[in-house]
Amino acid sequence: MEGQAVAPAAGTVLNALANGKGSAFAIDEYTTATVELDAGADGVTGEVAEDPDADTELIERCVAAVTDRFGDGEGGWVRTESEVPMASGLKSSSAAANATVLATLDALDAAEEISREDACRIGVQAARDAGVTVTGAFDDASASMLGGVTVTDNADDELLAREERDWAVLVWTPPERSFSADADVDSCKRVAPMADLVADLALDGAFGRAMTVNGLAFCAALDFPTDPVVEAMPVVHGVSLSGTGPSFTAVGDREALEALRDRWSDREGRTWLTTTQTEGTRIS
Repeated sequence: MEGQAVAPAAGTVLNALANGKGSAFAIDEYTTATVELDAGADGVTGEVAEDPDADTELIERCVAAVTDRFGDGEGGWVRTESEVPMASGLKSSSAAANATVLATLDALDAAEEISREDACRIGVQAARDAGVTVTGAFDDASASMLGGVTVTDNADDELLAREERDWAVLVWTPPERSFSADADVDSCKRVAPMADLVADLALDGAFGRAMTVNGLAFCAALDFPTDPVVEAMPVVHGVSLSGTGPSFTAVGDREALEALRDRWSDREGRTWLTTTQTEGTRIS
């Protein structure tokens, strides 16, 4: 029994660490999961193509959760390959979980037995159980699973809104890593009044403004430089620190982002242009 699925990365509109509300948008950068199930296998073995020493507990838990619910507890093997740099703020864990869940459903011929929202929730719970997220990251996971821009209540894993936006996206990823589970939650909670404003803006569909306010607030809370945000503000729809960093994302018109890319590229790391993605995770 074999299955494969592809899930997009995502950028942040609202970081959920402050008030439990979150918002994110899918981008055209992908993680692929391949699953092979074997009824005689003892447990699940995981592999991350880009890093043989990476922790594979999350993807292994995703496979086990799906086979326990829709199969007969089969074991097997799962491998992820990704264009999304790990621990960069671009939702690599959510993309890996979503791709693994759908690939496992594909292997069981059970993809039609569950909604995409509920499939997303399987990965979110696996992420909590694996300790790779503080909030559960339903905002990030829902954007990756459903595509488009989502707004969520992470305390209840509730989808509050989903819309589609056709944006060009500029991403700058510095060379360092930043793991969500290590974020200073207390510091983030201090910017809750600003996060409440961002949530209101996002629910009104003002995603660009919401994103920029979020970027300034969370750069301050997490001690990241605001220079990339300030440089971008005059020419973009929105710009923010993505997740708990270190990546920054800006959205807007491609021509404006091409000019901004020249400035962001002066910094160490990788800067690239992509687009929003509205299809979400898909079986391949």
